[in-house]
Amino acid sequence: MTDPASGLASRSEHVRLRGLRYHVRRWGRPDAPMVFLGHGWLDVSATFQLLVQPLLHRWQVLAPDWRGFGHTQWPADGYWFPDYVADLDALVAHYSPDAPLRLVGHSMGAQIMSLYAGLRPDRVERYVCLDGLFLPDMEAARAPKVLRRWMDLWPGDTRERFYPSFEALARRVRAKHPALTAERALFIARCWGAADGFGRIRLLADPKHHLPMAALYRAAESKAIWQQVTARTLFVDAADSIFPQAIGAAETAERRACFRDHAQLRIDGAGHMLHFDAPEATGAAIAAFLDTG
Repeated sequence: MTDPASGLASRSEHVRLRGLRYHVRRWGRPDAPMVFLGHGWLDVSATFQLLVQPLLHRWQVLAPDWRGFGHTQWPADGYWFPDYVADLDALVAHYSPDAPLRLVGHSMGAQIMSLYAGLRPDRVERYVCLDGLFLPDMEAARAPKVLRRWMDLWPGDTRERFYPSFEALARRVRAKHPALTAERALFIARCWGAADGFGRIRLLADPKHHLPMAALYRAAESKAIWQQVTARTLFVDAADSIFPQAIGAAETAERRACFRDHAQLRIDGAGHMLHFDAPEATGAAIAAFLDTG
């Protein structure tokens, strides 16, 4: 897929990972060292087109569509977060079984990549967190309500979502992200949707993602894993993101202290979707971090 603003196309591949047909998007020279990029919830790999451009002088970027997103297969039995981490383990084993890994993750992808960096610390050399790791802790007392709600709602309303045209979907994208140009919003709409053959555009996200999860998020478990991370880590914060408010400054600092070798920087004028609001500046920050010895 080619973004008209960049003119540089990505390449698509499909590989079989843990029983699913996984879609992987690649930019850059096939012989260049690899960087693995993980997108966030309800997003897809293709929307990072502009962000990856500053990396391609030295690196190639491989970005999966996580299970149930984009062009990757939808599992029949729903979603359990450890599966994403295990999928990443299978992905890097397929593409880069021996070389030190460089991981970049946004939002949900940041959580996936961060856990992998702690579970396989001997494999990961660099890790970049893009406006992530802000999920609030959930008290154990909530477990009965959460699990009961999951049982009551499953399988729920799993009908696919449709739009009459890519332009209609682009208007929805731009309503949520008004800083986008009309051209850029249309590009994102073409990343998020596909023609269904009946004159409609369907979203490339399994509607089961909107169902409640069966498990609580326990921050203590993530912290125990993050304390095993040895990779040099960069936290890239979006100045206008609302997500840090969910846990506060003290908890943010405590989480980041788990990463023994870390730095942080802020991208001004950007909300949570850094690759929408400031892709070039964010990509340049990642490149500078990866390029340093």
